[in-house]
Amino acid sequence: MAATTMNSTTETHDLKAHPKGLYVLFGTEMWERFSFYSMLALFTLYLRNPEQGFGWTAAEATNLYAWYLMFVYASPLVGGVIADWKLGYRRAVMVGGVFFMAGHALLSIRSMPAVYAALTCLVIGNGFFKPNVSTMVGNLYPEGSRLKDRAYSIFYMGINVGAFTAPIVMEIVKQKFGYHPAFAIAAFGMLISVGILWRFKRYVEEPKVGAIVKEPIGDVAPVTVDAPPQGVSRQDGGEARTAPSTPGGMYASDAHTNRASVMDAVPEWKRIAALIVIFLIVIVFWMVFHQNGSTLTYWADDNTDWNVSGTISNAINPGWIILLTFPLVWFWKWLDGKGMEPSTPTKMALGMFLTALSFGILFVAARTGEGFVAQPSAYATGNFRVTERVVGHLRTKGLPDDVLKRLEAKALPDETIARLKMEGVSDDVLTRLKMEIVGKKFSTGDGQSGEQKFTTALNGLLGAEQTQRYRDQILSESYLFRVSAVWLILAYMVISLGELMLSPMGLSLVSKVAPLRMRGMMMGGWFVATAVGNKLTAIGVYWERWMQSSFFVILGTMALIMAFVLLVLLRPLKKAMPGV
Repeated sequence: MAATTMNSTTETHDLKAHPKGLYVLFGTEMWERFSFYSMLALFTLYLRNPEQGFGWTAAEATNLYAWYLMFVYASPLVGGVIADWKLGYRRAVMVGGVFFMAGHALLSIRSMPAVYAALTCLVIGNGFFKPNVSTMVGNLYPEGSRLKDRAYSIFYMGINVGAFTAPIVMEIVKQKFGYHPAFAIAAFGMLISVGILWRFKRYVEEPKVGAIVKEPIGDVAPVTVDAPPQGVSRQDGGEARTAPSTPGGMYASDAHTNRASVMDAVPEWKRIAALIVIFLIVIVFWMVFHQNGSTLTYWADDNTDWNVSGTISNAINPGWIILLTFPLVWFWKWLDGKGMEPSTPTKMALGMFLTALSFGILFVAARTGEGFVAQPSAYATGNFRVTERVVGHLRTKGLPDDVLKRLEAKALPDETIARLKMEGVSDDVLTRLKMEIVGKKFSTGDGQSGEQKFTTALNGLLGAEQTQRYRDQILSESYLFRVSAVWLILAYMVISLGELMLSPMGLSLVSKVAPLRMRGMMMGGWFVATAVGNKLTAIGVYWERWMQSSFFVILGTMALIMAFVLLVLLRPLKKAMPGV
């Protein structure tokens, strides 16, 4: 395949401003993330909802959430390889968008088979969409360009504009119409995403391989390869290297070319090994960070003193990203002007320290709440939930085993439920029959206080005599303490700053360090690391077994250890990734 050649009259210089293609991809990703985070904001609470959902326990919902996140972030490895070898980046993104729309539409149907079919579509859609739209951003810039870090930060803000609006819109739609219409809105967001990329595709397409690149025409960005990237040179200096095309036909300046040449001098295996080390370290970040869709949503729903559901808490993190992105981009630019901008691995180490700090804040908040002793006067407006942790505390206080077993017991045994299903009893009735008192939240509403509803449930399980005898102890242990929303907002601010130093920096790092012929695959590798971390979010099954403070401090400590590991490895990483 003939290599793309450069017109001899074309001036060699670097980009001075971001191309229009960046903003096309900004809008494409913004609406895709709107649909993606709409689903995540609702998913675990939907599974736990006994009326519109399926009445699952927190552990069951968290476990499925972790499996879904693992597969949804592992699939980009396959999608990246297919785009590299066969499909091309833009076509892969379009295919992913279609699967996304199908997945969100299926979630608007109340059926467990529909849920699993929807998750399958979303996994496939993300595999094609996510790594390739990220690769397209990097390909807008010449090799070695210092604009890449800032471009990914701007692109990352697009992600978070979508992620910020999603929970707010979902909360409004859910309150007025229910969960299923809210999922349908997510499918509509994906339709807009695909429409933007199709309408403005001229800003993100590359001329046919073998064509002569002439003088700049307008502001078209012919760079993101709508065909597999063939005809490119090896990155180890073994062949004459094709000049990388950029928006407007511009080419890298001498300084940027030198940075790219220094990178090319490092053997491919060493660069790949350095990226794998980074991937292993960020696994812990994603395990901690993506508690936002499960345990931090439960914390916001149960233990935060405000009058909204946990769904809305999913808007806090992207809200901070929007507020912090441009000040941080300006700060890096200011440091760069003084020759003091830290390397990308150093930024990532700082991000891990901030992640640890954020969970330290949540640890203090949880200790504050756990130290609160509920008084009977607070019961009338309080919420109650029996968890495994509550049962354990009641056991240490001497409640009889028969009482504890009834607290945990299902209203009907499994074999009875199975027989009723065979006899044609509807799923919604069976869901109510299967309800456990463990995990069910008793909240004020329908003219009754949470205390009254809880007492009625206890009567049904224990009988009037044992309810009267043990009621106060059970109420005291089951009372859901609430702390100021300031704790959660502050913790999210800190982890959002850490995220800005990790996630967009990681995307930029892969784009700068990975060999060009393997860039899609290595971008997929980044998402595989994300997938492993997301599967490890299943540590959330201990949320209702451990004290919340213990849960937060364990995760914070793991992030702190990884921050120190990254600091220790900075020197060898910089040698393997010079100039980043």
